[in-house]
Amino acid sequence: MQHKITQLFGIKYPIVQGGMIWVSGWKLASAVSNAGGLGLIGSGSMYPEVLRTHIQKCKKATNKPFGVNVPMLYPDIEKIMDIIVEEGVKIVFTSAGNPKTWTSFLKDKGIIVVHVVSSVKFALKAEAAGVDAIVCEGFEAGGHNGREETTSLTLIPMVKEQIGIPIIAAGGIGTGKGMLAAMVLGADGVQIGSRFAATEESSAHEAFKKVIVEVKDGGTDLTLKELAPVRLVKNKFYENVQELYKNNPSIEDLKKLLGRARAKKGMFEGDLEEGELEIGQIAGLINQIKPVNQVMEEIIEEFSKTKQLFSESTFF
Repeated sequence: MQHKITQLFGIKYPIVQGGMIWVSGWKLASAVSNAGGLGLIGSGSMYPEVLRTHIQKCKKATNKPFGVNVPMLYPDIEKIMDIIVEEGVKIVFTSAGNPKTWTSFLKDKGIIVVHVVSSVKFALKAEAAGVDAIVCEGFEAGGHNGREETTSLTLIPMVKEQIGIPIIAAGGIGTGKGMLAAMVLGADGVQIGSRFAATEESSAHEAFKKVIVEVKDGGTDLTLKELAPVRLVKNKFYENVQELYKNNPSIEDLKKLLGRARAKKGMFEGDLEEGELEIGQIAGLINQIKPVNQVMEEIIEEFSKTKQLFSESTFF
C-alpha cells in the first residue's frame, strides 16, 4: 500500500498504533512495527529513564520505524524530549498542548512531528506550527478527548477541506471497514488505539483487557470535562463521579475524587472498581484478545476485501 503516510514514515501499511498511557510499551510498539504499521511508545505514563529503557528495548526488538507519543501536559517534558533526541527516535507524536512549543526543536533534529487535534481550529494551528502530519481524533476515541465532541465522521472531512498536510484519522476505528471509511472521508491513514490495547503484547493488565472485550454499546462515557475530558468504562469509579456531579461539584471537588494515579490503578494494576478504565467506543466490536500480527492481518484483509467489493458494486 503506497500512501502519503506509508511514505512519510517508511512503513508498509498506513496504520499507526495509538501511544496510550499504561498500554503502549516497547512490546506493543515493536510488534506493530514488525507487522507493517507504525508502533508508538506512550511516554505519558513513564518517568524519563523508564522511557529511555523502553526506547532501547524497542530498538532491539525491531529494525522497523517506530515513534514516541508525548502528551505535553505531563511533567518532565524537557527531559523526555532530550531522551528522545539522545536515543535517536525519528518520529514523535505530540498531543495535549501547543504544537508550536516543541515542533521546531524536534524538526531541527531531523525528527518527523505529528500533532493530535480534535477540531479544525487546532488542525490549522498545527499546520501553521510546521508539523508533518496531524492526527484527527473524533469524539469516539478512548482516553483524553476533545471538548468539542465532534465525531470522526464529521471531523475528518471538515479538516480535509482546510489543510494540505497528511491526515491520520483516529477515534472509533478498529476494523478494516472502519479504516476504509476513514480514508474515503479524506484520511491518508488511521491511528488505532483500543483494538491494540486488547492484544497479547499490550502492557495493560489482563483484567483490563478482559473488560475491553466485554464492553458493549453504551458501556463508555466522556466525563470529567471540567478537568480534561476522558472516555471511561462505566465502572464503580465512573459511577462515583456521576454521583458527585449531582451535587454541582467544584473543580477542586473533582480533583479530590480523581486523586493520583487513577489510570495506573485501573489499566496497569487491574483495579476494575476504583481505577480509571480508558477505552474507546470501538470496544463494542472487540471480542477477543489476539496477538498483534493477527489483528493487523485481519484489518488489512478486511480493508482490501471491502474496497474490492465496493469497486465491483453496481451501486457505484
